[in-house]
Amino acid sequence: MVHSPPVIPRILGIVALGALVSLGAARPAFGADGLHLVLTPSQKPTDLMATGDEFGKVITTLTGIPVRVTVASDYAAVIEALRNRTADLAFVHPGGYVLASREAKATIMVRNLWHGKSSFTSRIYVRRESGLKTLEELRGKTMAFIDPASSSGYIYPMVLLIQRGLVKNRDPKTFFREVVFAGAHDAGMRALLNGHVDALASFDMAREQYLGDPAERERIVVVAETPEIPEAGIAARAGLDAATFAKVRAALLQIRAPAYATLLKRLYEIDGFAPADDRDYDPVRAAIELLGVRPR
Repeated sequence: MVHSPPVIPRILGIVALGALVSLGAARPAFGADGLHLVLTPSQKPTDLMATGDEFGKVITTLTGIPVRVTVASDYAAVIEALRNRTADLAFVHPGGYVLASREAKATIMVRNLWHGKSSFTSRIYVRRESGLKTLEELRGKTMAFIDPASSSGYIYPMVLLIQRGLVKNRDPKTFFREVVFAGAHDAGMRALLNGHVDALASFDMAREQYLGDPAERERIVVVAETPEIPEAGIAARAGLDAATFAKVRAALLQIRAPAYATLLKRLYEIDGFAPADDRDYDPVRAAIELLGVRPR
């Protein structure tokens, strides 16, 4: 069974910050070891690490800058690494980018292309044999989210539940009997399939991505879906100089050729990258505002 950390306090813990340094602050472009890229642990960390190393080498080849890659322990650690500058670059999910931009002055570089799109949705899944067909029927059930800072695995589905009048006072336990956090999307899908939870909030292709057996896919159905969410992407820490930022961004936009297809599929199942702007994430900001996430 997956375990449940505190919900809003877990997010708030990463945003109790000291003084922040602006993007233009004087600092070397990168340390003697090159750039440090941190990956969000949205799937099995050991698999991500092997693929991440290969991805870092591609960036090094294209830029001439050494790139070291690590996988964060959880979603909060990605934001913290950008805040305290132990990471120069990070793969950030949409909610994580909004928090990192607000609290750590991180800047988005590129947006993922996923199944040819630069946006996705969150879905709430149940087992077909449960007979559950609507959100309202989930009252008193066990709900699995992914992480309190996950856009598709918590923020957007929570907003949907609040807007439907099902969750009160921003507390999912006012509607569900029990709330757990799976930590990763693949773990959440397995928990649902194996009957450990009654429902799961995850991204729109989670069933197809994590359940290779058609018979298993057939057992999982969707009872609700959110509006579109801007895709995840790669962000740079505050203080990374403009020349390095531009060089890395240009390299990332090149990583779309057929030669990189297999690597990109192993790395978050993406197709490549597209230009991104901070304003792309304004809808996510509005969702976070509705949830009342604030620094302490």
